Amino acid sequence: MSNPIVDFEIDKSALQYIGQDLQRPECILAEPDGTLWSADARGGVMKIAASGEQTIVTQQQSSHFSGAGDEGDRYLRGTLPNGLAFARNGDFLIANFGTDRLELMTRSGESKVLADTLDGRPIGKVNFVLRDSKDRLWVTISTRIKNWMHALRTDLMDGYVALYDRGEFRIVAEGFGFTNEVRMDAREEFLYVVETTGGRISRLRVQPNGDLKDREVFGPRNLGKGAWPDGIAFDTYGNLWGTMVYSDKLFVLTPEGDLKVLLDEGDPAKVDALERQFFEGKVTEDVLFATGRGVAPWMASVTFGGPDLRTVYIGSLKGSRIPYFRSPVAGLPMIHWAEAMAQTA
Repeated sequence: MSNPIVDFEIDKSALQYIGQDLQRPECILAEPDGTLWSADARGGVMKIAASGEQTIVTQQQSSHFSGAGDEGDRYLRGTLPNGLAFARNGDFLIANFGTDRLELMTRSGESKVLADTLDGRPIGKVNFVLRDSKDRLWVTISTRIKNWMHALRTDLMDGYVALYDRGEFRIVAEGFGFTNEVRMDAREEFLYVVETTGGRISRLRVQPNGDLKDREVFGPRNLGKGAWPDGIAFDTYGNLWGTMVYSDKLFVLTPEGDLKVLLDEGDPAKVDALERQFFEGKVTEDVLFATGRGVAPWMASVTFGGPDLRTVYIGSLKGSRIPYFRSPVAGLPMIHWAEAMAQTA
């Protein structure tokens, strides 16, 4: 069987959109009935029905950012749900990039902290959470630096992956360049780790007890110009789809590790300016926040949904709606999707 992605191209004029007036829809969860849930900067998640009807659920025990101040403030103060996953009972697991905590929120908004310290220290900038078939939570911490913008450097490798299993929270891999999203392959044999400032995807072999070993780079050692990868997702063929945040790219890595860019929405001059500062180790807010444009500015995540898992939704940090299109191949079902389908079988 030939790889369906090889000859696939995205027709931008055929893109459709769902959602309106969203705030920082960074991470998106899809359910089999067509419901979407997106992270929301107002301190919770936005429910978007297949009909387009929206309902926001906010954390009842967390104060959220009021919106005052400059653009950088909203990324540094108050609750800021970033990565999302469904708990087995349908509640929300939240990697909160603002409070630096792993949290659990019910569908009515009741919220509690699962973890905010590790070995007596603050855990750092909690970015993403992934639940596997054994009900273990894989949590990424991008950096231990409170102001994450100061961690946008090539010489800082303080990101790590922690495992939350039956109440125990421990580091299982460290030394990453701004750890971002993680995903497992279909057999849960490898954990794939996005290194945003490393410009690459790494993977590690998962041991039965949750330890990780045999770290290696998957695909190119550097994903090219404007290589700040952010979100990833597998399809059923084994292609790994991903986004590059500040350069606004949607890309795919084939099972062989070959790179194909499907969308490139970035402003070349602004991306170049940021890249120069990045490699000089002196990223400034004005140059950083000047980037971001196109169909999903600051493109942050990719999610497969729809009844056949062939609808691709793109999350973003600056967008107010969610673009989507049809894929030639279905996405790999997330664990919550498989559980929901098993219940209805």
